[in-house]
Amino acid sequence: MLRNLCSYALAAILSLLFISAASAADDSQSLQIYFIDVEGGQSTLIVDSANESLLVDTGWAGFNGRDADRIEAAAQAAGVHQIDIVVITHYHGDHVGGVPEIARRIKIGTFVDHGPDVENSDRTRGGYAAYQKVAVEAKHRVANPGDQLPFKGMKVQIVAAAGETIKSPIAGKGQLNPLCSSEPEAPFDPSENAQSVGMLITYGNFHFIDLGDLTKRKERALVCPNNLLGTVDLYLTTHHGLDESNSKAIVEALHPRVAIMNNGAHKGGVPAAWQIVHDSPGLEALWQLHYAMDGGKEHNVADDFIANLGEKDQGNYIKVSAQMNGTFTVTNSRYNYQKTYTKQSGVAIPLNIQTAR
Repeated sequence: MLRNLCSYALAAILSLLFISAASAADDSQSLQIYFIDVEGGQSTLIVDSANESLLVDTGWAGFNGRDADRIEAAAQAAGVHQIDIVVITHYHGDHVGGVPEIARRIKIGTFVDHGPDVENSDRTRGGYAAYQKVAVEAKHRVANPGDQLPFKGMKVQIVAAAGETIKSPIAGKGQLNPLCSSEPEAPFDPSENAQSVGMLITYGNFHFIDLGDLTKRKERALVCPNNLLGTVDLYLTTHHGLDESNSKAIVEALHPRVAIMNNGAHKGGVPAAWQIVHDSPGLEALWQLHYAMDGGKEHNVADDFIANLGEKDQGNYIKVSAQMNGTFTVTNSRYNYQKTYTKQSGVAIPLNIQTAR
């Protein structure tokens, strides 16, 4: 009996030492993802182990350069001095608005987008025109489904752009999705949301998906009748957690281990969409950039998993550091609360590594 107890104790200690070593790995050997608080828009900075940088969207214009300040701070924290590629998923102001200001502060190598603005509305004209003026000063590329962006330290595949989606499955994928028959086809969406550039980012055995603001009809095209994407480790909830997106058919097909919701205090985090993500089979954790003020306690996660708790601008980000073996650590910058998620016999196990208040 004593021998067995000692064996179990030794195994537990060795396991903890292994996990601690993995979680303490140098960021230069990991994929870093910063989910930046731009108050209900999107701006996500991704830096690979080759120190190449990808910025997905730039938040809002105005607010005395608030969003550019936060993007610049994230770049400094990540140790990058230029942005190699900026992907603009679509031309709504909460995604493209910050381009002129951030371009004044940080050198940008290439802009990638879905092509011309199809909405041509008051909501898009100003931001699109301002973006075009900046984009002509750098390299520019139009994304097409199936393209791969030129990074050495990570694989970035375009799965949706300009209202089109990939037609063939990602290698090894393509299983029939049984949820498709239980959900009705969504209506056609003529807005820029449906034009969003969507990406699958792979780093060894770690998979992260960002579909911009794709709405349900285009989401379904990626997973119905067959799931062309496979499963992911990390899912950025589509469209800030609004119920125009995040259909059960795609969320459960992706089968994420962890989800990040880039909502604002009064934008996104809609109870219906929140519940679908929260209840997704196999989900180990849902993290939120903001407490959703209109959702109530029953539609918000525990405070430790929320970067910004009140309505006042705080600017706290959520950071993910991923290893090649699929292990990743999520950090709430509000007070460095961390959790590490590792795979063991194909099952994701969440582990508390640090809580520093």
